[in-house]
Amino acid sequence: MQISQITDLSLYDTLAQLANKHVPHQYHLPTYLQEWVPGITPLSRIESVGAAIVAYLAIIFGGRELMKSREPFKLKIPFQIHNTILYVGSGLLLALMAEEVIPIIYKRGFYYSICSEDAWTSKLEFYYLINYYFKYIELIDTVFLVLKKKPLAFLHVFHHAATAALCYTQLEGRTAVSWVVISLNLAVHVLMYYYYYATAGGAKIWWKKYLTTMQITQFIIDIFIVYFATYQHYGYRWGWPHVGDCTGSRFAAFCGCGLLTSYLFLFIAFYIKTYKSAGKKGTSVKKAVTEAGTAPKPISK
Repeated sequence: MQISQITDLSLYDTLAQLANKHVPHQYHLPTYLQEWVPGITPLSRIESVGAAIVAYLAIIFGGRELMKSREPFKLKIPFQIHNTILYVGSGLLLALMAEEVIPIIYKRGFYYSICSEDAWTSKLEFYYLINYYFKYIELIDTVFLVLKKKPLAFLHVFHHAATAALCYTQLEGRTAVSWVVISLNLAVHVLMYYYYYATAGGAKIWWKKYLTTMQITQFIIDIFIVYFATYQHYGYRWGWPHVGDCTGSRFAAFCGCGLLTSYLFLFIAFYIKTYKSAGKKGTSVKKAVTEAGTAPKPISK
């Protein structure tokens, strides 16, 4: 293949050609792994999603009890491999989605891209499916916390379990606005999982606080656009002022609005507790040191 031919290919076409060339035909993805086929695609039934979440909770809380009498595991290399898969995979999936969504916005406009039934393309459905399975891989984050004997925060456990369920509802409900939420989430995850990879290797990263700020900003944008799309649907149905109808099931819209709103408040609470409270504590220590005229002595062992 000539260089000029390669440069004309999209990222999707390039990856497809590489797969066709190097992956034996018997290992190519079946149709039910390339599109959402309810009841046939793995984890496409509410019962299987519920069972997966229950198993996740049983493993992490059962594992925490088992680890009480054991020394924590180091797991540096497995942890770095896990995070590398997720930050590289998130970046690649984000690029593929951008390649599909940007032409839609350019040709038909932003409103069309978040509300039209035709904006739910076969490629985007495939990408949404990959992102959905990423959510189950991300559950391993918590397993590492358990094996390292780190605290299990409610925010972490709830967010991981609920997001898997959320992605299921959006695939089942075929909400065209899904690309907004998924793209922003992937962008944050590229940085977040790189941060975990780097700090596991001993790197000192100064922008952790700003990563949390990005997550909060992500949810604010998500909520604004998802609530807007939901309003358009009900405005169309009930005769309120609106631009047009928005595709997707009402149950999916309800789940999206509810869970994204809960994420926003939980992450704001986490930010306040982690950074604002820590800042006040540090200020109090500095004030006490100034008043005493000397630094506090370390506690003897």
